[in-house]
Amino acid sequence: MQRAKTEKTAVALAIAALCAGFAHAQEAPQAETTAASATVVVTGTRVANRTVLDTTAPVDVISAETLKNSGSTELTQALSMALPSLNFPRPALTDGTDTIRPATLRGMSPDQTLVLVNSKRRHASSLVNVNGSIGRGSAAVDLNTIPTAIVKTVEVLRDGAAAQYGSDAISGVVNMRLRTDRTGGEATVNYGANKTEYDLYNAAPPAGGTWTAPASRKRTDGKTATVSIWKGLALGETGYLTIAGEFRDQNRTERAGYDMRQQYALVNGRFDPRENTINRFNAWTGEPDMKQSTLFANAGNDMGGGVKVYGWASYQDRDATSAGYARIPQDARNIQSIYPDGFLPLISPTVKDFSATGGVTWVAGAWDMDASLGYGKNKMEYTIENTLNRSLGPTSKTAFYAGGYSYDQAVLNLTGVRSVEMASFSSPLNVAVGIEARREGYELFAGEEQSYSFGGALLPNGTPTAPGAQVFPGFRPSNEVDAHRNAIGAFVDLEANLTPELLASVAVRGERYSDFGNSLAGKLALRYDFNPNFAVRGAIQNGFRAPSPQQQNFTATSTNFINGVPFEITTFRPDDPVAVALGAKPLDAEKSINASLGAVMRLGAVSLTVDAYRIDIDDRIILSENLTQTNVRNYIASQGFIGVGGGRFFINGVDTTTKGVDIVLSMPYNAGDAGKLDFTLAANFTDTKVTKTPTTTQLSNLSPAPVLFDRLNVLSLEKGQPKNKVSANVNWKLGQWGATLRATRYGEVLSPGTTAAFDFEMGAKTTVDLEGRMAVTPKLTLALGADNVFDQYPETQPPSINTTGNTPFSTYAPFGRAGRYIYGRATYAF
Repeated sequence: MQRAKTEKTAVALAIAALCAGFAHAQEAPQAETTAASATVVVTGTRVANRTVLDTTAPVDVISAETLKNSGSTELTQALSMALPSLNFPRPALTDGTDTIRPATLRGMSPDQTLVLVNSKRRHASSLVNVNGSIGRGSAAVDLNTIPTAIVKTVEVLRDGAAAQYGSDAISGVVNMRLRTDRTGGEATVNYGANKTEYDLYNAAPPAGGTWTAPASRKRTDGKTATVSIWKGLALGETGYLTIAGEFRDQNRTERAGYDMRQQYALVNGRFDPRENTINRFNAWTGEPDMKQSTLFANAGNDMGGGVKVYGWASYQDRDATSAGYARIPQDARNIQSIYPDGFLPLISPTVKDFSATGGVTWVAGAWDMDASLGYGKNKMEYTIENTLNRSLGPTSKTAFYAGGYSYDQAVLNLTGVRSVEMASFSSPLNVAVGIEARREGYELFAGEEQSYSFGGALLPNGTPTAPGAQVFPGFRPSNEVDAHRNAIGAFVDLEANLTPELLASVAVRGERYSDFGNSLAGKLALRYDFNPNFAVRGAIQNGFRAPSPQQQNFTATSTNFINGVPFEITTFRPDDPVAVALGAKPLDAEKSINASLGAVMRLGAVSLTVDAYRIDIDDRIILSENLTQTNVRNYIASQGFIGVGGGRFFINGVDTTTKGVDIVLSMPYNAGDAGKLDFTLAANFTDTKVTKTPTTTQLSNLSPAPVLFDRLNVLSLEKGQPKNKVSANVNWKLGQWGATLRATRYGEVLSPGTTAAFDFEMGAKTTVDLEGRMAVTPKLTLALGADNVFDQYPETQPPSINTTGNTPFSTYAPFGRAGRYIYGRATYAF
């Protein structure tokens, strides 16, 4: 009942904020265009001084102030609060994905959004998501390697842009524009914790058991301290060096359920007395423990004669710890002489991320030239703790180095931009041409021998056990990979006003990859201004996303005993002979057709944009199901591969259609003595349908034919993200005081099961965030706030799905499962 009341209260607040915004907008006198609407953007256009409301495609601009006032010190989380079209699911119990969580734009895959820093391509993470989370099969950029302190603005292009920027820009582009300050600086200390209460599903213990679960559980955890600083320094008369550092210490959150299972073997036919004393909250389900340190620097200088140099570099060291599923004391995988009360295996990745980019701009005749060279590398290594290798018996270690992987990227760019006077046009023709050469590498390295080896120890029933560290067997020497590829592309981008009212943009880009071939993308975008207050815009384009080196080269092997016979179960490379025998082919690029149509309306300082879109993608790259059926094993053996029990591989073949609409309403209002207010209402509505799933001739000939992409993964694409997301935001400022009120409604989400009986529907939920600020002095500002003020949670999963009691909340929950977060912040400007 209390949950229902708070949900209604949250909805009421959102509606009140919206209604108040409309009322103020109606009362507001005619005003000049706001600073936000006059903001110049560089994403999606190569025309100088193009403002955010004058583009051919929707561009959101998020300021550093907005990011700071979000309450979260994670850049990705802050962006998801500011942008309804961007989602940041927070999965748990998904190995490395607990540490590097991918974001999605317009309901697409995480790797279908291109990330830029100062308009230059950012390197991806080395992690490829292979577990049951949103973005399964993708390898995306980790936005949280960029500290918010170095960010001046974030520009988000909500439109396909492969013809302008190349691979990955199917759903849009996120461009981080860095600070370029010569003076000033700011130090910020942020501290907060989750203070929350969540409901538990009260299941029954086994017959004769006397333990009972509480109806709810109170927690104060997730204590997080973030210290950040940025400083602008002058380099000579014209140069700048802006440096930023951030240290983040985050304690884990635990949202486990009450484990109702029998933990110990019976003693003389009765329950062991320890059943009533053991801690049944025996799992971690939530945010990981994490410590990370980040340094970032951005510099530039005017060398005279029209020559300018620029560059930036970053480094981050991240240590995290999350958990797998708990092993109860009598679990056959446990050795009770090592863990008499069972154990919770811990996954502790270390992530090191480095990047450096340098470039020069100059004038060559009528051309403005830009040349740059950038390099980035992400490396992830795993240590598995509080675990054992069951096959080694009682002599097993309890911690193992399990190996890891790295990804690196080097990018060389040369671009020229000029204006050409056209007698028949109403503006000069802006011409941009350029080439880009890219080299990518992927390396996978093995763990220590005991992390994957088989010692021969038997289970209590006399059967062999799987080798390797429990929860995460180490990578084997046979899995090791060191692969590289090259790509080169060229583009032409034209933009001009054909008439005073009609703006047109055309772009064409061709790329050649050393590992799969060629891609060609084109885009036509138009905008027609009927008057200064109303315009329509639209675009049609084809795009592509090249298969990532992670998808082409990731491989891992484990051994399963089936009826006492060992079989190797492997994630195969697509070119592995076993995968080829099952029908795998070299990966090709995903291909897309994007169409959009929108309108821009202005009434004084009030602006409204509405943009509808349709994205058709053919041959999406997906990770297949585990193909371990008996007929698959028999077929593999008939092809001469003895002891191989099947596995999975990456394959093209899923077609999808995504339709949606984005709405953004901005309404600033000057209330005089009552202060200044900025109202924003933004919404995203998205619907995705899977229209084709992959098959192979080899598997189709088997009876029954194995399914390469089953209903769970189909429904994850179609319904695993909110069907809509609506955000109402109010910023208020009066003298030394300020406040932010935000209400975000997340639409329905399906947590899919292998059959309809295990599907779990999560209804719409609204979270409310509130922050108050006071400038104690002109330099010192204090803030106090709470995210998710009313402590909203997704629905609790029933015992038919949460069979262990360890996972009361679905990993598909769109706003996570952390509950209320209360924080304080002190900022000192210097």
